[in-house]
Amino acid sequence: MTVVLLDLDGTLSDSKPGIAASFRYTVGQLGHDPEAAGDLTWAVGPPIAVSMRRLLEQYGDDRVDQAVGIYRARYSEVGLYECSVYPGIVGMLDALRGADLTMYVATSKRRDFADRVIDHLALRPYMRGVYGALPGGGLDEKQDLLAHILSVEGVAASDAVMIGDRLHDMHAARHNDVRPIGVLWGYGTRQELESSGADAVATHPDDLARLVLLQ
Repeated sequence: MTVVLLDLDGTLSDSKPGIAASFRYTVGQLGHDPEAAGDLTWAVGPPIAVSMRRLLEQYGDDRVDQAVGIYRARYSEVGLYECSVYPGIVGMLDALRGADLTMYVATSKRRDFADRVIDHLALRPYMRGVYGALPGGGLDEKQDLLAHILSVEGVAASDAVMIGDRLHDMHAARHNDVRPIGVLWGYGTRQELESSGADAVATHPDDLARLVLLQ
């Protein structure tokens, strides 16, 4: 194994504050009570349109495209920067880089947003590249994104591992014959990760580095 594919939200970055605030702002702009949305932890990680559709169903509203536009405008200006690197992540990345592993970000977030987050968090030196959904549409599905990365970078599935905190990461890895490892400091549970195919689950970044390097 020589390549590590890393999810962003919930794996490298605690991005819930900015994402949740942007969701609440969006439903407020559409004329709904933002507080009625409740806990939005579930909305962090999946493609934005998927989470937005589920959220709007609570209000009997089907204006998904309009809502996504409102969300992205607020997130681009403010929410994108309302995040922080999880404790222990920098040490983990140092260990992986020290083992000569090549790292890429593989996120459902729009690629241009992901690039800005990586720079904001000063994680660019660790990454060979940043991949995400395309601004004009495309690669919204995580499994398509991983297939794209493997193809563009010329990486064999057997040489890669996918690290993420949600079921979408595990499913995408399995679909592409990439080894999936789940993490518990993000927004998914152990049950979610194991039931969706995680080969192993790390409770702390130090555990993750060990699990990856043992392969």
